[in-house]
Amino acid sequence: MRPSARPSSARALASLRELRMQPMKPSAMSKRKVKDSSEENAVSISQVQKILRERFCRHCASGKLFGMKQQYRHLLELLKRTTVHGESNSALIIGPRGSGKTALLNHVLKDLREMKQVSENLLEVHLNGLLQTNDKVALKEITRQLQLENVVGDKVFGSFAENLAFLLEALKRGNRTSSCPILFVLDEFDLFVHHKNQTLLYNLFDISQSAQTPVTVIGLTCRQDILELLEKRVKSRFSHRQIYLMNSFDFKQYIKIFKKQLSLPAEFPDESFAQKWNNNVQHLSEDKTVQDVLQNLFQHTKDLRSLHLLLMLAGSAVTVHHPLLTAADLQEASRQRSTDSKANIVHGLSVLEICLIIAMKHLNEVYDGEPFNFQMVYNEFQKFIQRKAHSMYNFEKPVVMKAFEHLLQLELVKPLERPSVRAQREYLLMKLLLDSSQIMDALQVYPNCPTDVKQWAASSLSWL
Repeated sequence: MRPSARPSSARALASLRELRMQPMKPSAMSKRKVKDSSEENAVSISQVQKILRERFCRHCASGKLFGMKQQYRHLLELLKRTTVHGESNSALIIGPRGSGKTALLNHVLKDLREMKQVSENLLEVHLNGLLQTNDKVALKEITRQLQLENVVGDKVFGSFAENLAFLLEALKRGNRTSSCPILFVLDEFDLFVHHKNQTLLYNLFDISQSAQTPVTVIGLTCRQDILELLEKRVKSRFSHRQIYLMNSFDFKQYIKIFKKQLSLPAEFPDESFAQKWNNNVQHLSEDKTVQDVLQNLFQHTKDLRSLHLLLMLAGSAVTVHHPLLTAADLQEASRQRSTDSKANIVHGLSVLEICLIIAMKHLNEVYDGEPFNFQMVYNEFQKFIQRKAHSMYNFEKPVVMKAFEHLLQLELVKPLERPSVRAQREYLLMKLLLDSSQIMDALQVYPNCPTDVKQWAASSLSWL
């Protein structure tokens, strides 16, 4: 009996081995598949992040323009006349910050450069009022960008009059048919207006009115009253072409902009991932929570830069393990965007400094926002200490004064007048730069805040 049992046990062992071996093959294959799919996801997500970075972080012309077709056609036609037909022009692009002035100009220049007649036939000079703070600096920058340093030798670093005379002579020598057209772009145009005698503007507009070298001057500004700032002789040489940009879209169009800014293009390499991403963006645009976040932002500002900042913060949460955006990501991004820097400072204060801020808050409520001094704050703090002597340590006056001075350094408190040598520090009039809601919000998240302090802050009157 024993010899017959051995082969049967051997067969059983062999069958067990087979059973064990069989599931191993698909599991190994499935692991390989998971690894391959995660690698594909990683590549797709890195491409998504690159596309979103280019849209939100740069003034590139790869994005889309919203609600400015008419302005686009107007500016394109204007610059075409200069680059193709040799006409000189001047124009101002006027609109609030973030309305798309630079984006509009970049789009037009990108489309112009793609035309065969223009690609090698246009010189560009870009100036910025924040960088070129006077005409001499601006003139040096013009000669540098036009690559005239070698032509003039040391003259470029000579007097302003010599440089200007040379540049004007060089521009006036040309004619409409043979000369290369020059485009001058003056960003922060209103700052150039404050230069002495407006010499640079006068000469640029003067050349743009003449039939010599084709010159177009484009100014970008956010000031509506810019023409009133120009001198009479400068204004008379300006063409008075003005292109206005206003964010006039409603909330439905704002939602469409949100979708277009997040959607992946049709030429995205991984079609299945792009479809998933775009479907998810469509669902997000219909989500009530997301619409509330966007509505709050829309009511605060229609500036597309603010929307870009929100989407950039939300997009930074996208990883291989979290490949698609969620409503929670947008909520968190909205919270980060609207975080109050002063409330964050309050989180790092000591309990004594918190007590002084609460004392100031009560003084503001009692005296209806009238200024206060250190002595009044100290008296208010002493009243609180006397009521809660069992739970709060009574600090000496010099220590309290040191804490008050720290609040002054942090700019949470501001003196109403410059302190004089004779004036006593205790009696200088001060103003609190935090409102009640900021203080209460900061106290809610303040770590280990004593209950008595929270109750004191929440009480409507200082003696309660």
